[in-house]
Amino acid sequence: MLEIIYRDADLIAINKPHGLLVHRSSIAADTAEFALQLLRDQIGQPVYPAHRIDRKTGGVLLFSLNKEMDSLIQTAFAENRIEKEYLALLRGHTEPAGTIDYPLKKENGTLQDALTHYTTIALSEIDLPFGKFPTSRYALVSARPQTGRMHQIRRHFAHIFHPIIGDRPHGCNKQNKLWKETFQHDTMLLHAKNIKFQHPRTKETIFIEAQLQPEFKRALNIASLDVRCEY
Repeated sequence: MLEIIYRDADLIAINKPHGLLVHRSSIAADTAEFALQLLRDQIGQPVYPAHRIDRKTGGVLLFSLNKEMDSLIQTAFAENRIEKEYLALLRGHTEPAGTIDYPLKKENGTLQDALTHYTTIALSEIDLPFGKFPTSRYALVSARPQTGRMHQIRRHFAHIFHPIIGDRPHGCNKQNKLWKETFQHDTMLLHAKNIKFQHPRTKETIFIEAQLQPEFKRALNIASLDVRCEY
């Protein structure tokens, strides 16, 4: 069963596992399970996805429970009135904090402004040879996208040469192969940690948080990152 982490009369949120599609898609015709249908069957009523997160990304996924709320909450997402925080495990050591201001192309070639702020939570260096280096370095970061472009966080960290571990096609294929062969680990290490917004109906501030999935926690242990339990 899906882990429900928030519910009221209008909205419901789950902690989506890595690898689970939000809804049916022509690009995954061989897939039988989807978050939308699983949640609908679990609670016995229709649900409407308020936003999208990548199939490979785990964490907070919000749904509306009626069509009126679906319209209101989707507008809030489209207008960037919802604050989002992600956690990502990256290759290399990042700066203590930074902003990635780098436009991203849509599939039709159109450029869109894209802005991501990040803060480094922890750095590590482990005894794992990588290429010409005797060790491997990693960073756990908090990312706050100010815009919501397709694969924005993944593409932005690749742009600054600190790709997300397990990311394909934007990541480092050599590092991904190293993790798969050495640790039998090929999960993309991007987690939608929390969202914060004003409830369209009640006007109260809503804060929804999802704990890390087991495979992300295992990756932090592999990378020797001593991270406090709140992450």
